[in-house]
Amino acid sequence: MGAENSHWHLELNYDQWVALSVSGSRPSARYKHAAAVVDTKLYISGGSRNGRYLSDVQVFDLETLAWSSLKLSTEPNVDKINDSLPREILPATSGHSMFKWGNKLLLVGGHSKNISANLSVWFIDLESHHCGVVETTGKVPVARGGQSLTLVGSKLIMFGGEDRHRQLMNDVHILDMETMTWDVLAATQTPPAPRFDHTAAVHAERYLLIFGGCSHSMFFNDLHVLDLETMEWSQPQIQGDLVTPRAGHAGITIDENWYIVGGGDNRSGAPETLVLNMSKLVMTVLTSVGGRDPLASEGVSLSSLLLDGEEILVAFGGYNGKYNNEVYVMRPKPRDSPHPKIFQSPAAAAAAASVTAAYALSKSGKLEFSEMEDLNIKLAQGNGSQWDLASDITKIREEKKMLESALAKVRADNSSFKGKIDETTGTHADLSKELHSVQGQLNAERSRCAKLEAQISELQKMLESSPSIEEEVQLLRKQKSAWEHDMELASAVQRQSSGGVWKWMSS
Repeated sequence: MGAENSHWHLELNYDQWVALSVSGSRPSARYKHAAAVVDTKLYISGGSRNGRYLSDVQVFDLETLAWSSLKLSTEPNVDKINDSLPREILPATSGHSMFKWGNKLLLVGGHSKNISANLSVWFIDLESHHCGVVETTGKVPVARGGQSLTLVGSKLIMFGGEDRHRQLMNDVHILDMETMTWDVLAATQTPPAPRFDHTAAVHAERYLLIFGGCSHSMFFNDLHVLDLETMEWSQPQIQGDLVTPRAGHAGITIDENWYIVGGGDNRSGAPETLVLNMSKLVMTVLTSVGGRDPLASEGVSLSSLLLDGEEILVAFGGYNGKYNNEVYVMRPKPRDSPHPKIFQSPAAAAAAASVTAAYALSKSGKLEFSEMEDLNIKLAQGNGSQWDLASDITKIREEKKMLESALAKVRADNSSFKGKIDETTGTHADLSKELHSVQGQLNAERSRCAKLEAQISELQKMLESSPSIEEEVQLLRKQKSAWEHDMELASAVQRQSSGGVWKWMSS
């Protein structure tokens, strides 16, 4: 699709990705960058390529379909803000987040070679292109990357991530954009497992949704919801299409629909483009691409812009065995926006109760239908709604069957995991026995070595005493020689004496 047509978006088919034909040179391919759309321009910041962090800022004009590089400058007082930070325009960073606030782009978190204990917030002035550090106060979070950031009014909500020591987190922090003050949000109930490279969205200015991500050992496809009014976590069941675990995906919301693209599990990329109706919690696979397609990548970015009154999705970058730098666009088909069923409608209490019951079922493994029925009838009477109870009960029965089916699958998975654990435990026991046997042999060899060392020590002592024995032998030999000499002398004298006597007698 060429740049000569300024209304290229009108030629797009609904719910299909198309690669744009761009003019000029493209930026270097990358993943785990940050992206944001301002007016009709897509801004790309940093990222990673071949283990190297990037620090550039690239701009793609979605009207002319041309790339350009943003030249940044340092504000005169930037070094006065925080003298401990290196004097550089923008640090090379990966796994960070970027969003528009006023006439600035704010860049939050991410991994870089600059060792910093606390989370940094940088800004890029869209008019002057000045760049610097935003001074924040309060309970500043520890530095991290792979976190999620969601803007709710003038509050920025951050969840999870991985710190510079590879410690995973599931904490919730909030930054007041008016005062630039950080605070920690304390929530109740069971939070999501610590994770990074997940995605987050906010529905009805009240509910924070967390989907997917990974730890160091597993990938997730679960959905968690934090009620920002009651500060309670819940884990509702996703209806609709089943999706595989993934991390490194990207998401963007349009009205009550949450579009999710890309991600993977370190073995293969996720080819589906998903849409989650946040009111009904129904997941739909919108379209799929090939397994080696750039859209089936980890570390891809997803943004949206408004052209001629229509929302357009814009995806860029990612890694799926190779680094990508293509721009893909999609024209999502307008979807019905009925009054929210789960969070806002008069049926909210009953639907929420069924979600809570489903969560209880997943924990206890047993839930009596009569309890669900009584609970929903009481809630219906309390709200004064004129529902068709028979119809609602039928729907709840169907939902119960779906939940029981899901529970059976979970139990089967648990049984499989238990078998693997038992097998691993048996292998561990065999290895422990073998280790004890080897340790016994080593102890016996140590004992033998100790005895040999004692014998060697005695022999060394004997060898050391050999010179004194030899000296004694030499002395004895000398004494023997002297004694033999004395004996010979004595014999000679005796012979002379004897001869004289006989001579005297003969005379």
